Amino acid sequence: MQRIPRHLSLWLMLLVAAFFMQTAQARELPDFTELVKQAAPGVVNISSTREVERRSMPFGGSHGQEIPEFFRRFFEDQMPPGHGQRGPGSAQELQSLGSGFVISKDGYVLTNAHVVDGADSIVVRLNDRRELDAELIGADNKTDIALLKIEGDDLPTLDLGDSEKLEVGEWVAAIGSPFGFDHSVTAGIVSAINRTLPSDAYVPFIQTDVAINPGNSGGPLFNLEGQVVGINSQIFTRSGGFMGLSFAIPINVAMDIADQLRDDGRVSRGWLGVVIQPVSKDLAESFGMDGPEGALIADVAPDAPAANAGLKAGDIVLSVNGETVERSATLPRLVGRVDPGNDAKLEILRDGERITKTVTVGDWPEEGMPMASSGDKGDPRTRLGVTVASLSKEQLESLDLSSGVRVEQVAPDSVAASAGVRPGDVIVSLDQQDIDSAKRLSEVVSSIEGNRAVPLRLYRDGRSLFVALRLGEK
Repeated sequence: MQRIPRHLSLWLMLLVAAFFMQTAQARELPDFTELVKQAAPGVVNISSTREVERRSMPFGGSHGQEIPEFFRRFFEDQMPPGHGQRGPGSAQELQSLGSGFVISKDGYVLTNAHVVDGADSIVVRLNDRRELDAELIGADNKTDIALLKIEGDDLPTLDLGDSEKLEVGEWVAAIGSPFGFDHSVTAGIVSAINRTLPSDAYVPFIQTDVAINPGNSGGPLFNLEGQVVGINSQIFTRSGGFMGLSFAIPINVAMDIADQLRDDGRVSRGWLGVVIQPVSKDLAESFGMDGPEGALIADVAPDAPAANAGLKAGDIVLSVNGETVERSATLPRLVGRVDPGNDAKLEILRDGERITKTVTVGDWPEEGMPMASSGDKGDPRTRLGVTVASLSKEQLESLDLSSGVRVEQVAPDSVAASAGVRPGDVIVSLDQQDIDSAKRLSEVVSSIEGNRAVPLRLYRDGRSLFVALRLGEK
């Protein structure tokens, strides 16, 4: 009997071991088949139509133009056949396809606000191919949640989970209609939680690597127990398609909004009336902090809840009702959860001391702020490297400022230039001291000893912000 050489025998053993290891690993991967069978009936396709002018095509439509890299809410826009034959400026129907899911047996449906934005008609198609007209109960653009109502009894619903229990690395799955392909299933893991995206301060997004594409908007994100933990809303993209970064609205946030829309037709959220900015490492040092934390108040609206409670620019909010404000983006979420008219206790860092302020939270208004105008010129020679101009009393009142000087010139490679100061900015305070003239600016700069960072408050483009200046030795 011929014997197998020893080295070949070792190779065979390794191959067998590798095979069994791969088989074991395959057995450990999640199986979504039962989840899909149970959940699919409650997932719906949403089609909305609106009339548009031919020249006002939606961004990302069927024009082939390049879409820049950015976070974008997504759904599939489709023009009807033959639309290109109509005359310029003629009205025509634009159809938008998205996803959604049923949350009650009597026909309430959740989706994204941008899926039905401006819609003249909305049709919900169920898994059994029934098509039902939908009524828009309400929409909240700040969280991108919309609540629809269709007529029906004993409709298939989805089980709702607790998004607060989600953990990074957990398996999740999505069901939706990417590019109009109904009930497509994709899966992946939770990549991060509590993500903040531009212009979405009220949503602590769930980030996943689940493949999401146009048409998935408003569809459910499931955990392994088949419970909805999020609503797919946005992707990060260069081309308009999936690139591995998808973002979902936590279901806890979505249901709070849905309940308000159903009961009141609108959403109330807490409002302080402040402009905030992040606390950078240099700003933290300039305020005498051990490290960056909290939200820096750059400006306070007059007669707003924060102003009535005695908050002021330069305060750093460290906590709200005992919950830590880890970064500036956390503050709107925490305050937004407080019902208007109720009190919130804010821990504030002011002049190096921690104090507590009680604020009666208001309801969110829509407001704007005026721009600055130029004044008489002056030319203080300071370590900042700026030329400033005085502002009249009327100009300060128009900006709702009690003090400030306008920056006319910024010397290249100066301290001010390095901090991002630019012509047109209004210097409101330096090192927590009000600046009402070029002379006062020079005095404050001259009084700053040593090589340390100090806070500089500016008014720019209708808003207030802080930057950190490191003046260096005299």
